Amino acid sequence: MTQLSKENPLNKNVLNNINRKSVLQPGEVALVGSGPGDAELLTIRALRFIEQADVAIYDRLVSDEIMALLPESCERFYVGKEQAKHCVPQGKINELLVQYAQQGRKVLRLKGGDPFIFGRGGEEAEFLLEHGISCHVCPGITAASGCTTYAGIPLTHRGVAQGCTFITGHMQNDGQLNLPWQSLSCSSQTVVFYMGINTLPSITEQLINHGRDANTPAALIRKGTQPDQQIFRGNISTLADLVKQHNITPPTLIVIGDVVNQLTDTALAKPGFLDAKDYQMKMPLAVKAG
Repeated sequence: MTQLSKENPLNKNVLNNINRKSVLQPGEVALVGSGPGDAELLTIRALRFIEQADVAIYDRLVSDEIMALLPESCERFYVGKEQAKHCVPQGKINELLVQYAQQGRKVLRLKGGDPFIFGRGGEEAEFLLEHGISCHVCPGITAASGCTTYAGIPLTHRGVAQGCTFITGHMQNDGQLNLPWQSLSCSSQTVVFYMGINTLPSITEQLINHGRDANTPAALIRKGTQPDQQIFRGNISTLADLVKQHNITPPTLIVIGDVVNQLTDTALAKPGFLDAKDYQMKMPLAVKAG
């Protein structure tokens, strides 16, 4: 395998281009997605901005491993959010970003997952631009993709699931769970719910009422991609019982669809590693005989 080294002229050009592209200037903000937790899933662009930060304003779902990559001199401000419990209101977060940028600082807004997938990154970008603050935007691997992959669950699979939907499962301001239930009932579609643990009984009830088979495979992934990742498998009708039985709390993703058991029906011994021996044991004898 070819290694990226500075001795190779082509590789040197690539590295130089990277260093020129992702430069955080004083008075600018970088809205950066840190992914679901494993530092190896950071993009090169994200790491570049992390290394340049004077000030980091970060959320609850940014892992300790990623926080350790910040410069020692970087000031850190925790503005973590839990479901229905905000440490710092969104309006105050917006003001902090503008305040530190106007002081000529290199500001890092560090979010778990991807800033623009249920991360309110769009709102923060709008606020910054309205106040004359330029911002870099940097995607991260969203939890639905990273956590399912590290659990050995493909979001799509030929002949099994031709599409997938990411959807938020928390209550709206009117106290209702107003979701397009009919569009979530297709058996060839994988559905991943963010922030749905507290409304799980309602989610499963509505899915079944709108035509999704109660025996459809389902999984709960807690702290996905991290060393203490937990995976609980069942079906739509048993998910709520799994939460009670194992006292499952956020951050946990809910995955619905036949892809859940496509590659494995057990928790992986090592997140993100599919052991061929385990797969061979799972295969029917007729397939093995081939």
